[in-house]
Amino acid sequence: MNFAASSAQAWEPLAASEWNRDAARHLLRRVGWTARLEEVERACDEGIDATLERCFPSEPAPLPKTEMIARFEADLPDLLGKIRTARGPAMREARREMRERAQAALQDFRLKWLQRAAEPAQAAFAKWTLFLSDVYVVSAEKVRSPDLLWRHHEILARHALGPAPVLTKAVSRSPAMVRYLDLDRSVAEAPNENFARELFELFVLGEGHYAEADIKEAARAFTGYRVQAATGEFRLVRQRQDAGRKTIFGRTGRFSGDDVIDLAYAQPAAATFLPGELARFYLSDRPLPAEMLPALGERWREQRFELRALALTFFRSRAFFAPENRGNFIKSPVQFYLGALQDLELEVIPLTRFTLNPLRQMGQQLFQPPNVRGWVGGRSWINSTTFAARRNLVQQLFAPLREETLNADDVRALAEARKAGRERFTVGDDWFERWSDQPADETVGGLAQRFLAAPLPPHASQVLVDFLERRTAGTARRDAVAALLQLPEYQLC
Repeated sequence: MNFAASSAQAWEPLAASEWNRDAARHLLRRVGWTARLEEVERACDEGIDATLERCFPSEPAPLPKTEMIARFEADLPDLLGKIRTARGPAMREARREMRERAQAALQDFRLKWLQRAAEPAQAAFAKWTLFLSDVYVVSAEKVRSPDLLWRHHEILARHALGPAPVLTKAVSRSPAMVRYLDLDRSVAEAPNENFARELFELFVLGEGHYAEADIKEAARAFTGYRVQAATGEFRLVRQRQDAGRKTIFGRTGRFSGDDVIDLAYAQPAAATFLPGELARFYLSDRPLPAEMLPALGERWREQRFELRALALTFFRSRAFFAPENRGNFIKSPVQFYLGALQDLELEVIPLTRFTLNPLRQMGQQLFQPPNVRGWVGGRSWINSTTFAARRNLVQQLFAPLREETLNADDVRALAEARKAGRERFTVGDDWFERWSDQPADETVGGLAQRFLAAPLPPHASQVLVDFLERRTAGTARRDAVAALLQLPEYQLC
């Protein structure tokens, strides 16, 4: 389907007659992590509008604060006090305690985020906030404070479906962003340009839609932004702020930081930049044809830059459901992992070496993107090392958990998870009973439809059928499913 001749038609809603199981599977795999059979049936029964309303609710649930981050925040004044007053070995010990507490809280936040994102009802919104975090990038490596990282992601979740300018203004006051882009070092006498540059280039406009003079003048408006060390709260230090007249995008005035953001959204490029990032994250690692984005951007500007309106327009559109945009998008490590858990009806195991370490080996350390541009995505996710890590993860999910090898902390974490009702961490033999009486060819066909967005090549299908027909052992179907999840086709959504 070629929309180049009529780009406006690309963003018209999919015709009701085209809403079917294949369309529902495509939507669910792109909006969330995978397409579970029961969710596909529900989407078909309810229709695309009701499905999207569930995925992007008008009042999404807030991001809960983890207990470890709450304790870290409560103890932070005492921890900082020890560091300030200690000397010699005592200071080194105080700094070590601070680092260990911060790292433990960060790892716990990562695990809790994954557990929440793995819930089918939360999947779409979790992925949407992950998308926003790939635009409004901060990194744990530089921020170092788990409480500030949580606040940043809470800001993204709170404003995720509201007006984009409001979100951008809130992000400018995110203590993690202030620290990450060195706003806490920016003073009237020497404005730091990092935030102003990323605001124009990576948050709102994109390259080529501003001048260096605009950056220099805008940087003056964001002077005086600070983070209160003991509380982690944002504060504006008036004595450090440049309140003078500034000329930005040809307009002159005593502009504040919020004024600069409003000026940026008044530029024509603001209407197409985020939709382009949206397409890159959800649709294709190749840029959309240049003539397509203005029509979507015009609609979004008319919708007053409401993010929820943008999501509903985008995911309802004929362009989103076009055949050339189906079954050919490489899953990120997070999607690969959470999608596999949902496909196999498993829970996130609350152990770092079984969860966070594999994600890092696959190339995506949660809350720690490689640079200010975030994750590149697409084909960059797959190389010989990361593909081997994906296969190792699948094998781990199909192997019994050897609890006798776990340390005391891991045993305690498992006990807490089981107390909360989470206990299915690896695939048990009972999971395969549903296919025990099926012929081999029906089993392979059903599994391919259940797990794959791209067609299973005939030769691969025949190999699996032959394998099941030759094997009589009880592990045959287990091995076949494990093999299916290690195929190149399972890497696609």
